[in-house]
Amino acid sequence: MALVLLVLLIVLGGWLWLASQPPNQRRPALVKMLLVVGGVVLLYLSLSGRVYLALAILAGVLPFLRRLLMALLARGPTQANPGNQSRVATDILEMSLDHDTGEMTGQVLQGPLAGRSLAHLSEGEFIELLQYCRQHDYDSARLLESYLDRRFADSWRADDPGAAGEDSESASTGHQPLTEAEALDILGLKPGASREEIIQAHRQMMQKMHPDHGGSAYLAALINEARAVLLD
Repeated sequence: MALVLLVLLIVLGGWLWLASQPPNQRRPALVKMLLVVGGVVLLYLSLSGRVYLALAILAGVLPFLRRLLMALLARGPTQANPGNQSRVATDILEMSLDHDTGEMTGQVLQGPLAGRSLAHLSEGEFIELLQYCRQHDYDSARLLESYLDRRFADSWRADDPGAAGEDSESASTGHQPLTEAEALDILGLKPGASREEIIQAHRQMMQKMHPDHGGSAYLAALINEARAVLLD
């Protein structure tokens, strides 16, 4: 009974500690927590005179721990820029995508809502911003639609008065080709990245952003364009 209580207390404390870790540090933190819990259990059994039981448990869990460690190492962080983030900027918006969590954050750069964070906008303000983007910049409108789809799925479209017809000034301007610097930002790479790094970053981002995986068609197209720009 004492052993069960001890393990429960350690697991509870470890869970709280794990939840406080940054998302990109949780996998190594989980390994540390499992090793600590296992070590405490084995130490307790050894000190209480149950050495054979401790050895039997150790022999049983070693193959599992080996497979777990190999899987975690195989899914290690990408060789992207610090923070594992990609950045996309248009005339009106700036967005960041966290590679580890898939979370998108953004800020308004221009217009009536300039300086505001997308996380703090109301539904009405989102629609107002979307209409402004459609009137002034095609890429900003597509980027904001991608953000709204990822955050709210399709629910926001019911309140979008421009969903039926988007023949605005933005339609005539069209998409602006990416520069090399923008392509690097989108893939989360630094200048001088190798061909292998570009291909790897593209593959890993498409796994998160492809429409078949719940991503955005517009962002997937940007990621593909960034790869093409850097590999040409």
